[in-house]
Amino acid sequence: MRPIFDTIVAHATGMAPAAVGIVRLSGPDSWRIAGEVCPSLPDPPIPRHAHYGMFVHGDDGIVLPYEHGKSFTGEQSAELSVHGSPRSIRSLIEACEARGARLAEPGEFTERAFLHGRIDLTQAEAVRETVEAQTERQLALANAVRSGALRDKVGLMREKLLSQLVAVEAVTDFSEEVGPLDRSAVRSSIQSVQEEVDRLLETASVGRLMRHGLRVAIVGPPNVGKSSLLNALLGSDRAIVSPVPGTTRDYVEERADFGGFPVVLIDTAGLRRTEDPIEEIGVQRSISQAAHADLVWYVIDSSVGWTQSDEESVYTFSAPVEVVANKSDLGNAGRGIAVSAITRSGLPELVASAQARFETNEELPAVNLRHRELLAESATALESAVSTLASDHPDDLVSVSLQEAVRSLGEITGETATPDVVSRIFREFCIGK
Repeated sequence: MRPIFDTIVAHATGMAPAAVGIVRLSGPDSWRIAGEVCPSLPDPPIPRHAHYGMFVHGDDGIVLPYEHGKSFTGEQSAELSVHGSPRSIRSLIEACEARGARLAEPGEFTERAFLHGRIDLTQAEAVRETVEAQTERQLALANAVRSGALRDKVGLMREKLLSQLVAVEAVTDFSEEVGPLDRSAVRSSIQSVQEEVDRLLETASVGRLMRHGLRVAIVGPPNVGKSSLLNALLGSDRAIVSPVPGTTRDYVEERADFGGFPVVLIDTAGLRRTEDPIEEIGVQRSISQAAHADLVWYVIDSSVGWTQSDEESVYTFSAPVEVVANKSDLGNAGRGIAVSAITRSGLPELVASAQARFETNEELPAVNLRHRELLAESATALESAVSTLASDHPDDLVSVSLQEAVRSLGEITGETATPDVVSRIFREFCIGK
């Protein structure tokens, strides 16, 4: 784990040219350094009051100081706002480094907020997801977790288990004073937590889709309009469209926003037997993309209709398959979702079919992969505890299972997470956050 007793500095905004750029300082020397790079800053500065002045590197801007305990990190800190020239930002950072600040590592500001108890690990992860959100619903999910929704849920479950653990250990250590364990009551309490764990685990699938996007493979025979369909959904000419069969030799992957739901559209080479070795590679890659997709749109030509080849191909995919009858302006295939990439008819229905894959429970925050693994560990431990209570095994075995469940839940929020786990999480952040 990184040291938290020095003062760090980094740009908190991108390095691309912009109207305003922010340099962030955090640590015990933040105000001193801020005062040395902006000499007109009062000593001491007024916390949470913006001060305008000239900086030593020649730019002018604003210093916003925060006292210990009131900043994002929980430390004394300052945000220095200047014009968003990459050179101005770089010069200001160099001036801060020359006066004793250390360049921050990725995620180090958020890590300090965690270490100072300002946020838990779930909220820290949501900070990164807030920064990376590309759709409205991704942002809503990140904001819900960042506000503490998951922390509160997991914390309540952990407290319930801790109370039962105390009861079990009290009976184990002081059986003569407290009497026998009420196994029925303990088992009922544990089972109520089991139900909550299971409900959270059910959100893992939609959580993965919300964070990484629903992968939709657009497959089918050549010349059915797969690339035209991709372009129509994106609203731009991303894929090459040609009447010549086999134009698409490789897959094209693009992200899309379907009403706030993140979707990854994958246009693939037409499925057919070919003697062209390059096209054959494209066909094999198409099959591979379909195998790893969450949803397959099998596109057919409405003017041609459903063929025996389509019948044989559509059952080869492991992912759910939605038949898409393109070129509906030229005919009626009689099956699937009728669309036309040219007239755009049917596209709303096609988008809705993808949105339907995001089955959400608005009451619960969707968990990520790390949470899911730890919740699964907790569920296994709780099942062991319940089985022990239903048998004639000693009470202390229940204690062992409950301790494991409590540890797993605590690792979600960070209370029992190891330094290696914490460091790994924050190193996935961008610099300055």
